[in-house]
Amino acid sequence: MLSRITLSSFLLFISVGHCHAQGEWLMLWPDGQAPGAVGEESKDRPSMAMWKVQSTSPRPAVLICPGGGYGGLAMGHEGDEIARWFNSVGITAFILDYRHAGKGYGFPAPILDARRALRTIRANADEWNLIEDRIGVIGFSAGGHLASTLGTHFTSGDPESEDPIEKVSCRPDFMILCYPVIAMGEPHTHKGSQNNLLGESPDPEMVNKMSTYKHITKNTPPTFLFHTNADKAVPPQNSVQFYAGLVKAGVPAELHIYEKGKHGLGLAQSSAAANSWPGRLAEWMRGRGIPMSN
Repeated sequence: MLSRITLSSFLLFISVGHCHAQGEWLMLWPDGQAPGAVGEESKDRPSMAMWKVQSTSPRPAVLICPGGGYGGLAMGHEGDEIARWFNSVGITAFILDYRHAGKGYGFPAPILDARRALRTIRANADEWNLIEDRIGVIGFSAGGHLASTLGTHFTSGDPESEDPIEKVSCRPDFMILCYPVIAMGEPHTHKGSQNNLLGESPDPEMVNKMSTYKHITKNTPPTFLFHTNADKAVPPQNSVQFYAGLVKAGVPAELHIYEKGKHGLGLAQSSAAANSWPGRLAEWMRGRGIPMSN
């Protein structure tokens, strides 16, 4: 694990461009030098906000991937509001500000950012009072696709790296996928997300690789999914395909599809039809042995 002195050489707290009252923003690479960066502006410097639970005992953690079609980030209802909810149940949250087409980036930048964020959280578990094997990821819409790549395309880390963060695994211990984009190159694909991530005429091999349900194995983390039948932007077939793949691979999974509810619900507090999903998630997490405060 990283000491406080070592940590300062790998992470820099930043506030430029962010107005979140409770989140401390951290750059994911030293001096903001992310791999593949095309500039030195804030949009070229992926970061995450740490919403830390104050506790005497180590807490679980979750990395939050907001949606936005790989062309923007819904930092409010799929970022801050989600972090507040996790804090309310005793879980430290990290909101990922990843690179995307709106910032001039496609594949593989978002995936590199998500991997780095998960590794950073795990490498600093002691420093941040976290349970090292209770670090998960949640993603919404295109952020759900990004989260699902962590569970299907993770790496165990490079033991030869001089960077302590790169030595650790980026595999999440659990996944939460909320109305996620999953399939690429299919009738129910969210074409905007595909185009922003892979381009207008992507290589068929890349389309296959980024259809994450095709790459589920027995090592894919236990997963909770929620969707709505009324979602016209990202049809529920996306979640169904991923769930079916999990079942086939023998991975613990739970899927909730609500009849009503538009795309982009977030916590769904204003939707009487779907607002029970956070409570169901809390029950699932307790059942997975993830300690919560209530």
